[in-house]
Amino acid sequence: MTEEKKNDGKDARERRLAEQLRANLQRRKAQVRARRSGEADETEGLPASLPKEGPPKEGPSGEAKSES
Repeated sequence: MTEEKKNDGKDARERRLAEQLRANLQRRKAQVRARRSGEADETEGLPASLPKEGPPKEGPSGEAKSES
């Protein structure tokens, strides 16, 4: 009986991991499609894909960085 419980737990874990892998693959495919079409990637958690606005960021000394 304990062997069946171990297998059920292992099967559930494998199903959960497979589902997460499929979801990750779908997100990555959506990102690639958005990049190919030249549109901004609107998924959450990607601040680098958002347009930059506001004043230039300051360097470690507090001075604005120059665009060289």
